[in-house]
Amino acid sequence: MIPAQPATPAVALRKLFPSLADAAPATLTRIIEHGIHRKVPAGTVLFDAHTPCGGFPLVLSGVVKVLQRYPNGREMPLYRVKPGESCLLSGSCLVGHSDYTATGIAETDAEILIVPAADFHALMASDEVFRNHVLSLFGERLAALLSLVEAIAYQKLDQRLAALLLAEGDALRATHQALADELGSVREIVSRLLRAFEDKGWVDLGRERIRIIDRAALAALARA
Repeated sequence: MIPAQPATPAVALRKLFPSLADAAPATLTRIIEHGIHRKVPAGTVLFDAHTPCGGFPLVLSGVVKVLQRYPNGREMPLYRVKPGESCLLSGSCLVGHSDYTATGIAETDAEILIVPAADFHALMASDEVFRNHVLSLFGERLAALLSLVEAIAYQKLDQRLAALLLAEGDALRATHQALADELGSVREIVSRLLRAFEDKGWVDLGRERIRIIDRAALAALARA
């Protein structure tokens, strides 16, 4: 039996990024040959606020979290970039010739391919498929960010906490500080809300562990 041959880089890129599948072969070759390939451990700061953008990252594996940091030490997660996705903020900075306004951190071990700025601009001008990939990314991320703004503006913190717990499954391992960071709040308030949920019999709290007991009650609160 003849062993299967590994996919070529171009085929692998098309598979991971379906929106680039119809790009010209020269475009994929340019991305692969000119791209900066990086493997980074969890916790690596990939870019920071007020620094210039050097390229357009394509996430091959792992998760990159983009967040806003404030002088008082609080953080507000904006979105996550997963395998097969690209970074909206990087694209926006490149298009607008501006510095980063937020921070990107590898939430897990990650592998990324960074399209250099010069190649990004050339492909935006010459390849419609690549250009549509970037523009569709803007639309998708903008909708997600608007949903986040709406949740912060109109939903109470207990509703947002309930929705966050439900999204994580029936049990999750996380500190109260991590949940507070995710919600853009402070640990003391989140801890108070979690204890209230526990008193009502909705969750069971342990050390860095939360188990959902009454999903229906949490879902009703999240929808309120």
